[in-house]
Amino acid sequence: MNQQMTANEAHTQAAEIVAEKWKAILDFEDDLINPAMPRAAYADPRLRELFPLVSHGALYLSRCTRFPWDQDVGTLFPRAGGGFMVIRQSDGTILGEPETVEEAVALIVANLPEGCGPAIDGTADDL
Repeated sequence: MNQQMTANEAHTQAAEIVAEKWKAILDFEDDLINPAMPRAAYADPRLRELFPLVSHGALYLSRCTRFPWDQDVGTLFPRAGGGFMVIRQSDGTILGEPETVEEAVALIVANLPEGCGPAIDGTADDL
């Protein structure tokens, strides 16, 4: 963070980066991700503050906006036979295999790291 930037300016900048990324992901074609997944996550105010990433049809959420991202927020995967799987990448814990995307989002929220707040403009090393 630039030393001359105030904490409030840094928070605003991070929020703008997060909002732009959400907008892009919510506009993705359905061949990149099941659109219900980012829509359901975005509907939750706590998850909407996190930085979203999509890879191989999965929705990752990070507490920071730059690589390397943290991996302690649950990742939402579609299951081949239907339903979803939520995995915390930092330790490989399967948090659950719910049938609905709403249940999957609730699992992610229920397992947010202690003190989880809006994403910061930085890397996992800055958390």
